[in-house]
Amino acid sequence: MRALALLAALAAPPAAADTVVAARTIRAQTLIGAQDVAVKKGDVVGAVSDVDTVIGQEARVALYAGRPIRPGDVGPPALVERNQIVALIYAAGGVAIQTEGRSLSRAGPGERVRVMNLASRLTVSGHVLPDGRVQVSN
Repeated sequence: MRALALLAALAAPPAAADTVVAARTIRAQTLIGAQDVAVKKGDVVGAVSDVDTVIGQEARVALYAGRPIRPGDVGPPALVERNQIVALIYAAGGVAIQTEGRSLSRAGPGERVRVMNLASRLTVSGHVLPDGRVQVSN
């Protein structure tokens, strides 16, 4: 009986899944709208299958028409641009220090970014907060 159930499971066609593809060529750093993506039948390993996870995101790399979109190809829109002056915040044990720094790359909320402290000229790393400030990690 187990063998029969196993044969039936193996003989069943695989469930068809959808893959999100670029409807046109999308340049890096472009916000993705509903008109920029399409759904293609078939499952591509590692590709995004839900179109709602892509819409409103920013292309991190160039996306070519008809090619699958992978999770690392998109991300939240950048709040911090390269060379932008940002507020650096360090808080520990009830003490909070705030100073200015210059961002060394682009980053969105929750992403890690390197920043040069303008007062000391030291490079530190931190996470971008939803308001665009950078929380320095220790």
